[in-house]
Amino acid sequence: MSLKKESPSDVQLHLAAMRGDVEHLRRILDSGKVHVDSKDKEGTTPLILAAANGHFDCVQELLDQGASPVARRVTGTTALFFACQGGYLDIVKLLLDNKAPVDTASVDGGSPLFVACQCGHMDVVKELISQGARVNTHMKDRATPLFIAAQNGHYKILVYLLAQGAEADTKRTDGATPLWISAQMGHDHIVAQLLKAGARVDAARHDGATALFKAAHKGHSAVVGELLKYKPSLGMLPNGESALHAAALSGSLPVCKQLIAAGADPFLKNQEGYSPSEIALHHKHNIVYDYLKGCTPRNNVK
Repeated sequence: MSLKKESPSDVQLHLAAMRGDVEHLRRILDSGKVHVDSKDKEGTTPLILAAANGHFDCVQELLDQGASPVARRVTGTTALFFACQGGYLDIVKLLLDNKAPVDTASVDGGSPLFVACQCGHMDVVKELISQGARVNTHMKDRATPLFIAAQNGHYKILVYLLAQGAEADTKRTDGATPLWISAQMGHDHIVAQLLKAGARVDAARHDGATALFKAAHKGHSAVVGELLKYKPSLGMLPNGESALHAAALSGSLPVCKQLIAAGADPFLKNQEGYSPSEIALHHKHNIVYDYLKGCTPRNNVK
């Protein structure tokens, strides 16, 4: 359905809501020239603008004058979504008190809880869940609130979500788990917590890479240390490489030493027939090459 062209009064109402000018906003509404839920070409209402910019008084006034907390932009986002994104707890509570739907998702599946977790607003996360927000909701790509908290390193939110029943191993459509993404990002404290919660250490993305492989490739030594406590696979992975190959490729000597100490085979050939030392030599990581060449042969690690 096409939206009608905005009138000058519509524009003024939107500006007042965006700027937080509650007196001007009230005068425009009292003039009777504009609807309280007038929309711009993106479907944005004054309530959405006021909520997104943290203007509590304007949100209150608009709700008092009949603004709909259910109104959505063409992207599907609501006033509650933007209040959660901004971390405006007082506005979040006000909208929920006025029957704003707690789990209305955007067209890509992003819920108010998802965006609160993404932006690290713990108080908002607690409020949403106390009001019935679904902990295991997900985006279209299957990423959950726990996944996004893990990705962004929001430890306290992650612990809280787990305590509220968040599933530790739910995979994104590419097969990545919260453990995998936190390992890639180098969040060792998140990795440790997920493993403690029962996350599978060898869960692989669809390309065959595990959390250990990714952490080794990125040179995240602290993450590797946490993963090694849970006996991950040190041998050939479904992607035709080992974690030691990944560490050799990136030139991370500390990670190579950790993996060798844990039992990784320095002479294991990848699917192309190269050992970790040959990978290091090819990429001119001479210190890593010298270290790996000096390692004692051992039985292949499974």
